[in-house]
Amino acid sequence: MPRPGSLASQDDCLIKHGRGRHEDNKHTRRIRSATTCLLDGDEPVGGTGVWWDGAVSSMDELTVLVDRLRRDRRRDPRAGRQEYSQTARELAGRCERLLAAGDAAGVAPVLRRAVDRMTKALMYMDDSSGIAGDDLREMMALYAQACTAARPDAKSLARWLVTLAYDGPGWPEIRLREFASALGERGLAEIAARVEQRAAVAAPGYWGRLFATRTLREQLAEISGDIDLYVGVLAENLDSAAQYLRIVNVLRGAARPAAAIIWARRGLAEKGSWPQSGRLRDVLVDLLLDDGDTHAAMGERREEFERHPTAAACRALTDTARRCADEPGDGAWAIGVLRARVARQPAFAAELIAVLLAEGQPGQAWQVGLDHAGRLSETQLTELLDVRQATCPADVVGPYQMLIGRHILDAADKRRYQRAIALLTRLHAAYQALGDTDAFSAYIGQLRAEHKRRPTFLTQLDAAWL
Repeated sequence: MPRPGSLASQDDCLIKHGRGRHEDNKHTRRIRSATTCLLDGDEPVGGTGVWWDGAVSSMDELTVLVDRLRRDRRRDPRAGRQEYSQTARELAGRCERLLAAGDAAGVAPVLRRAVDRMTKALMYMDDSSGIAGDDLREMMALYAQACTAARPDAKSLARWLVTLAYDGPGWPEIRLREFASALGERGLAEIAARVEQRAAVAAPGYWGRLFATRTLREQLAEISGDIDLYVGVLAENLDSAAQYLRIVNVLRGAARPAAAIIWARRGLAEKGSWPQSGRLRDVLVDLLLDDGDTHAAMGERREEFERHPTAAACRALTDTARRCADEPGDGAWAIGVLRARVARQPAFAAELIAVLLAEGQPGQAWQVGLDHAGRLSETQLTELLDVRQATCPADVVGPYQMLIGRHILDAADKRRYQRAIALLTRLHAAYQALGDTDAFSAYIGQLRAEHKRRPTFLTQLDAAWL
């Protein structure tokens, strides 16, 4: 099959339109010249974006590419994905060049057909990589550019966008601000009216149409430029910390920090444990610091740390204290809070160790690790051993040997021998720090004797020069 847009495919296009490959050599040369000009990105004749050579224009080439965006639902969902993406990108590139040449009126309908076909095709493709979805988003953005320049009928464009939002499969994402200029007041009013019509007849529990109504209403309010209206529409669906964060960001961007602080505190009170609540708290602290209220900012950090004492919360507390020149550091206080929590909930031992290491207390961290070794993951224990080895290498020999033996016998782990060898390298460094390499050699000899029926392990020992 010829490459999309190649000279061979152009000849196929001529045959499709009733001309044989050798029917008119002079005519064919003209078509080849026009195609080469398009592929090279040269300016078309007359700067119109269309190669008028007496037979076929570049728009016919775009039509061929759009036709290739059809997808047979019976085809294997994984078949031809790369070729499909290449076709979409070639079409996008050609349309972008024609837009730059000023032919938006000719390109806009081509892009709309491409968006429609790609939207339908993705229903029958495996796009787990997201590549085709990205291509569709790019095509939608190009269509918005073309509409901005060509100014199609605003009501027709509005109807298409609303239909896509309500009756489409859920993609592509509709960004009204990209179409706002093309829609104008007339088109935006048409969308608003149709959204209300759809909302009035939407069946309860039909999540797809409810989501379409919500997103379009929010976008219409955003485009209006009325901050109070926009906040009011967003406040109709306070179902997550992320929604509160959107409101706070809108108010902050509108230079209304007092209102933003009120909404941030309300969001943390109602959705303080939800995803994005941490980001909402960060924005609240920034707002308080900008307002000069360092005491309130530190209060927010301390309250959160008492509620959920983690190493991440301690870092946030320390960073905020550093930004508040008149506020003392709270490292000792945070360690006390964590010790009390570990006494009640030993699962927080790893968090206490991380905070102790951050506060420059490796000895205390080591002791907590010994007391709660069973609560630590291997990664956490290995990190603690690395820190301890720098000052007391003798203390890490036993724990390393325990981990090595555990890995060798872990039949469920296909990489058990590689992990054991990696730990043996660290153990060797500990013996070297002790100046007792003979003891390490004796330990290796003991391992070889104990696991002589494990030839793969012995082979990997030899490969590692151990």
